[in-house]
Amino acid sequence: MKEKENEKKEKEPCCWIVGAGPCSGLTEEGFSPAQGDYIIAADGGLRYLETAGVRPDMIVGDFDTLGFEPTHDNVVRLQVMKDWTDTFVAMEKGAELGYRNFVFHGCLGGKLEHTIANLQHLVWLAGRGMTGWMTDGRVWVTAICGDVDENRGDVTTDRFANDCANDGAKSGRLALSARDRGMISVFCMGDKAQGVTLKGLKYTLDDAGLTGSFPLGVSNEFIGDPASIEVKKGCLLVVISRHAD
Repeated sequence: MKEKENEKKEKEPCCWIVGAGPCSGLTEEGFSPAQGDYIIAADGGLRYLETAGVRPDMIVGDFDTLGFEPTHDNVVRLQVMKDWTDTFVAMEKGAELGYRNFVFHGCLGGKLEHTIANLQHLVWLAGRGMTGWMTDGRVWVTAICGDVDENRGDVTTDRFANDCANDGAKSGRLALSARDRGMISVFCMGDKAQGVTLKGLKYTLDDAGLTGSFPLGVSNEFIGDPASIEVKKGCLLVVISRHAD
């Protein structure tokens, strides 16, 4: 009954960002923008959108990957020599427009340095009370931070970022559905993460500490129960390899 009630709730709009990294096909990876969502192509990510027949609302980049400056009425042209990535600027533009939920495609795999940078982007969002999910269709990644904006609300997801739901109680907590199957790993992003609690998973923790130098949270499992991850101080990266029933 509760699930049906949640489905009726008006979902908060998402900003979808498509990068130039490996992509098996946007529709295969769960790319499903709804009315009111915003789509940004980060440089070569424009090719994936064109293949899918989707016109972005904005194109951002230095276009070293794309190889030309696209024709569009909303292009943000960047210098090649800069201190931030095209994907970061795309994310920043979405935040400036008021979006607080982000979904990234074409941002995992390929160049390792860009994947690491993109994972840091998730931490940047979480540290500001916003939500980001990054996917290649098989793996979903997000970040949560404790001790940030107590009025923000839980990041509660059922089908991960596909419906971009935000329904909960406070920052620093990620709630997951009993229907989820597969593996889930939790990593400390930074020196320490304190007050880490894992519930409803094969391996649980209660008010524990994690560090950035030891992967205690790697390769956990869903067990068919509602699960949750909470951190009171510091940031966690959550990596989910999901299998649906």
